[in-house]
Amino acid sequence: MATADIGLIGLAVMGSNLALNIAEKGYTVAVHNRSPGRIDEFVAEAKAQGLDGNTIPKYDLADFVQTVKAPRSIIIMVKAGQPVDDMIEQLLPHLEAGDAIIECGNSLYTDTQRRFDYLKPKNIGYLGVGVSGGEEGARHGPSIMVGGSKEQWHNAEAVLTAIAAQFNGESCCAYLGEGGAGHFVKMIHNGIEYGDMQMIAEIYGVMRDGLGMSAKECAGVFKEWNKGPLNSYLIEITGHVLDAVDPETQKPLVDLILDKAGQKGTGMWSAVVAQQMGVPATAIEGAVAARSLSSRKSERVAA
Repeated sequence: MATADIGLIGLAVMGSNLALNIAEKGYTVAVHNRSPGRIDEFVAEAKAQGLDGNTIPKYDLADFVQTVKAPRSIIIMVKAGQPVDDMIEQLLPHLEAGDAIIECGNSLYTDTQRRFDYLKPKNIGYLGVGVSGGEEGARHGPSIMVGGSKEQWHNAEAVLTAIAAQFNGESCCAYLGEGGAGHFVKMIHNGIEYGDMQMIAEIYGVMRDGLGMSAKECAGVFKEWNKGPLNSYLIEITGHVLDAVDPETQKPLVDLILDKAGQKGTGMWSAVVAQQMGVPATAIEGAVAARSLSSRKSERVAA
């Protein structure tokens, strides 16, 4: 019997937190995961938070799909790339015309466009949804950027709007256009964040190396800045990070963290697209280059 308002596949941290967020907002969510053990863990988490009444765990994929009310909206939270295509193929035999797959990972927008075009003739909607805010955002209210089938967006709109962050009484969830529009905006959003984070890192470098300030003194400056026009999540957490002390050594935690940054790709994609479009994006390009240099720790030490 179809009783779930929406379905979700992929119960790693982001997927689990989104499912708990949905349940907390009063919607019933069916959940499925490739590894049955992770479903059991999620059930325990939901019960501990008093949300088990709004969650329906399903171990069989076909049974999971049939549990969701038609027209179905099914969120997939799997690793970007081939795993998304594999998941689509596994779902297709169980879906009906008018159903929609909602992909909430960090997929390249051209991949999202390709999947949208592939599913459209099959009368299956495809929404590529950017979700910003990390694990905490997924649980308590992310910013949501939707692209894809407008009809299927309306089918999922109530749930997605309810779970999004709120600002000045408005939901931080918006439909941005067909195809890969949502993931394109999320890509640029991440690219801008790369630039912001690089700026913060360079300011910290000037404070530490140029002005001889301690981590605690730097933390005080960032916390003060966060009270004024520079107020933002990144400035706020920078103040907290620089204030953190390692309990074992009593040294500033920032001095013990390996200076070797990684990246998932969205910043690089932003820089590449900007070049393809002839749009100057030097802050993003510089931030991506800095991360690439940072990742080459052994080469930097040797030099």
